[in-house]
Amino acid sequence: MIEIGLTTWSEHPSLLNKNKITLAEYSSKLPVVEIDTPFYGIPTPQTTAKWVSETPKDFGFILKGHQSMTTHSPWQDHYPTEKEMYERYFAMLEPLITSQKLRGILLQFPASFNCTAEAILHLKRLRKIFSDLPVVIEFRHPSWYEADFLQGTLAFMKEQEFILMVVDEPQLPGKSIPFYPIVTNKQQVIFRCHGRYQAGWTAKGDDWRKKRTLYRYNEEELTELANALQQIEKDCPLVTIIFNNNSGGDAAANALTLKEFLGINYEGLNPEQMDLF
Repeated sequence: MIEIGLTTWSEHPSLLNKNKITLAEYSSKLPVVEIDTPFYGIPTPQTTAKWVSETPKDFGFILKGHQSMTTHSPWQDHYPTEKEMYERYFAMLEPLITSQKLRGILLQFPASFNCTAEAILHLKRLRKIFSDLPVVIEFRHPSWYEADFLQGTLAFMKEQEFILMVVDEPQLPGKSIPFYPIVTNKQQVIFRCHGRYQAGWTAKGDDWRKKRTLYRYNEEELTELANALQQIEKDCPLVTIIFNNNSGGDAAANALTLKEFLGINYEGLNPEQMDLF
């Protein structure tokens, strides 16, 4: 099965031709969503229980890990103890786990997190903490994919049953993660599409968010993605693709076009509201 989704649910006007979209409305169109809120501050279980109640039975959530889990900042900057941070995170997850709507915990590491023995120990610790929950790893430092380390990276991901994110991003010499479709967890593969705008990917300044993922995939590129998804689907029961190329509002249009290319008709989504005019 191939699932198509977006990052956040509210910021995709072209999905329903309206400026702000509710989660219930979003889940009338697509079966999965990625949420980055926990990276900045961990929501309450009451919030995630509300998400569960607003979505259909088979809907899925991918939630980012808190920034302290991925070495972006120390836990001391956010919580009294590291134990409390994880307790809050697991409490947040509980409604999603109970309802079987948790697709994955996305641990997106910064470009400073390169392939070292210390990094491996950190990842092993995270696997122990999250036990058998689905954990998705996205690297930003290319060393994990370099010739000397690639096979070791893949073997480690499989051993730990991590889902190694298949990343589509601008390709810059010595700075980028290659597009590398691979099954490292037998249950699921996840693709994450950031676009291919090279200048925007490394943009600095106050308006960097407006440029970083400013990109619309063309039909040829979407066809390439569709082929990659169908190929990997032969080896894995669930393949998810998330479009994050939304600096210019292009993600929803690309998602719907890909859905059309693949000939997918999702069943069991929320009912669509009737347009009266």
